Amino acid sequence: MSASVVRDIELPGRGQCRVRQLQGPQGAPTALLLHGWTATADLNWGACYAGLSEHVNVVALDQRGHGRGVRGSFSLEACADDAAALIEILGTGPVIAVGYSMGGPVATLLWRRHPELVAGMVLCATASHFAVTSLEQLALSALAAFARPAGRVPRPALRTMRALAGGVRSWTGPGWRRAALDVIGRHDLTAILQAARALVGYRSDSWLGVIEAPVAVVMTTADHLVPPGRQLRLAQAIPACSLFAVDGDHGVCSLRPERFVPALLAALADVGSRAENRRGLLPPPVAA
Repeated sequence: MSASVVRDIELPGRGQCRVRQLQGPQGAPTALLLHGWTATADLNWGACYAGLSEHVNVVALDQRGHGRGVRGSFSLEACADDAAALIEILGTGPVIAVGYSMGGPVATLLWRRHPELVAGMVLCATASHFAVTSLEQLALSALAAFARPAGRVPRPALRTMRALAGGVRSWTGPGWRRAALDVIGRHDLTAILQAARALVGYRSDSWLGVIEAPVAVVMTTADHLVPPGRQLRLAQAIPACSLFAVDGDHGVCSLRPERFVPALLAALADVGSRAENRRGLLPPPVAA
C-alpha cells in the first residue's frame, strides 16, 4: 500500500473533517470514498485501501456526524456539499465518487448538485430508497424519533442502531469490541439519528433517469440490509449503468475485501474508461 496521509481539513464555512489520502499510480483517476451509515472512512474502506491504491488515488473522509466528520445538523445534501468543498480544497476533481450504502445517495447528490466535480460514480450496496417494508420503516422511524437536539439517546435505540448497522456486530478478531466502541463513541449521535431519518425519506427514482455521468453499481448479492433486488432496480433506472456482482452480505467491503475489491476495481475501470471517452481524451470505440 502506498503511504497514507491522514489529516483534519477545515471546510470553509462548514467545519472540520478527517480525511485519508493514498497516492496511486501517476496519472490515475481519483476515487472519493463515501462510507455508509454509522461507519467511518477507515471502518468502511480500511480493508480496501491497499488494493485500491495500486490503481487509483484514494480520498476518503469521515462524513458529517460520523467519527471525526463535520459537526452540525445532518442532511444527505449537506454531506454532498461537504464532499464538494473537500474536492475543491484538494484540487482533485473531477473525481469518481464511490458511495457505499448511505454513501450512494451522497454520491448521486454530489453529481446532481456539483456535476462539474464528478467524472463518474460507483454505487455499492445501495439503492434509490431504503425504508420500504413495514419492519424497516418501523425500525428506522423509531431511531429517527430520537434525533432531537437535546437529551440522551435511550439504550434500546442504540442497540437497534448497532443491529441495523450490521458490520460492527459481525467483526471478529482481538480488540474488535474496543474498536467498535471507540468508533461509536466518536459519532455525534443526534446527527447519526438524523441520518436515519434522512434515509427514511430519501427517494431518487424520479431523477435517476437524467444522470449523464457514467455509473456502475456493485451489487452485494447476499445483502440482508439492502436487498439485491433494490440494488438491481437502481442499476436499471440509470442510463447505461454497468452492473458488477459480489457474493457477500452488507459488510463484505470490510469483512471479505478479497471478494469486494476486484469487483470495485472492475467498476472503477469501467467508469473511468467511459469518463475518459466523454472528455474526448480517448478515441470513440470502433463499431463492430
